[in-house]
Amino acid sequence: MQLISTQTTIDFLGKRRIAAILSAVLIVVSIVSLFTRGLNLGIDFTGGVLLEVSYSAPAELTEIRSRLTAGGFDNALVQNFGTATDVLIRVLPEEGVDSGQVGDQILALLADGDAGVELRRAEFVGPQVGKELTERGGLAMLFAVIMILIYIMIRFQWKFAVGSVVALVHDVIITIGMFSIFALPFDLSVLAAILAVIGYSLNDTIVVFDRIRENFRLIKQQGAESIMNESINQMLGRTVITSMTTLFVLMALLFLGGEAVRGFSMALIIGIVIGTYSSIYTASASALALDVTTEDLLPKKIDKEAIDDMP
Repeated sequence: MQLISTQTTIDFLGKRRIAAILSAVLIVVSIVSLFTRGLNLGIDFTGGVLLEVSYSAPAELTEIRSRLTAGGFDNALVQNFGTATDVLIRVLPEEGVDSGQVGDQILALLADGDAGVELRRAEFVGPQVGKELTERGGLAMLFAVIMILIYIMIRFQWKFAVGSVVALVHDVIITIGMFSIFALPFDLSVLAAILAVIGYSLNDTIVVFDRIRENFRLIKQQGAESIMNESINQMLGRTVITSMTTLFVLMALLFLGGEAVRGFSMALIIGIVIGTYSSIYTASASALALDVTTEDLLPKKIDKEAIDDMP
């Protein structure tokens, strides 16, 4: 059954200025939020102690905070984790303090108020480890973008390479910006999701670029904008169906997978929506702005005379 017609004639690139304004607004808002509010970094990056505990009845967060404050943990972050009976407690690291002992002290304080409290999960990360993970995570994203730039330049042409990298940077900034704007927890699973978004967005962009290159060589009598519009319309069905089927799986993970995969699935949902949009508008519009032409994509002619002169 064919859900989307292959004969659509939507003028995507004719609306590229509107799309550029929308992208610019989202990027500016994301960058401002990152500099002013920052990210709600998880224990993977900040270090410290993280405890997940479960109560037999709905937990009183105010009482838990009071007990921790009385026990010397003034800066402890206490919040519900999934249900009203599950509580997540995070304490920032302190130099010279054993993280294991801190976890035992917190659990003892909670047990004094409710003997039925049950420890579900405990994580201890030193500040030095958190700093190293932050640096390596940033380097991983930078290295991925550089290698993608080289790959696209070899496979296509430098104008398309710039367009793909612009789209990837666009996707990463907006996805991370959404986590800053809504103060969503940012941990290693979210970083892994962002790296997956880079791969997904790149694959989507390459599929569109492949069709553009093919049509540039077959339809030489039309202008670049017309050819690129026709190529995007031809791939629209594939793009939408791929995105929708992926989103169905991620929505199931978001609502049924529990808190452990909530950040991962949320990052992928945001990234795939933004990545689908950028592969249609940002990547192609950037290549068009660099004045890509048919000549840029034609195979280089072999100089037969030079070959004949070779010994």
